Amino acid sequence: MTTNSLPVLYTFRRCPYAMRGRMALSISGVQFEWREILLRDKPDQMLEASAKGTVPTFVFPDGKVIDESLDLMLWALSQNDPEEWLPINAMDRAVTYEMIERNDGPFKGHLDRYKYATRYENVDEIEHRTAGFDTILDLENRLSNQPYLSGEKMGLVDYAIFPFIRQFRVADRNWFDEQNIPHVHKWLNAAMTSEIFEKIMVKRHPWKEGDQPILYPEI
Repeated sequence: MTTNSLPVLYTFRRCPYAMRGRMALSISGVQFEWREILLRDKPDQMLEASAKGTVPTFVFPDGKVIDESLDLMLWALSQNDPEEWLPINAMDRAVTYEMIERNDGPFKGHLDRYKYATRYENVDEIEHRTAGFDTILDLENRLSNQPYLSGEKMGLVDYAIFPFIRQFRVADRNWFDEQNIPHVHKWLNAAMTSEIFEKIMVKRHPWKEGDQPILYPEI
């Protein structure tokens, strides 16, 4: 199979949006060309495909582009959802999308101002840590009644959210690990040590034109 018959994924290893896109693609089994990038040195080919310049950017052979991570997850799972990540009934779908919306909106805003406080003016990082932690306490409450946010097994909402909770933890591991949120600690550890997460976190050199294509999954 030639690479120009495959879609191309531009991704950055540590970006939580890119992580969740890669996990959905991985579980779906859709084959693509993996192009790791540096956010400070985005390739022209990526910017020509999507002026947004964000990751993940998924480019189809016909030029169609998906440059929103949740859209990419949903597209990949619409192709194949072997572990049934997608919620089946309307109530579960509503709860799933509400939780993802809160994560991607208010929580991500607090996360950025906590972890990257120096990038903003007049920001109190502890204030944003406290506000972001309110969301984590809500997750703790939900996880006290079931092992995963999706229920008895991990699903779309778990994979869509946990990369951001992981990033919140990375901002101050000692502080986070000392917090009394045992169910979140257990859930997050299970996600971070999962086979699928380990697969999509393999370190790769940044792509440059002329490189031998990296196909994922390999055949």
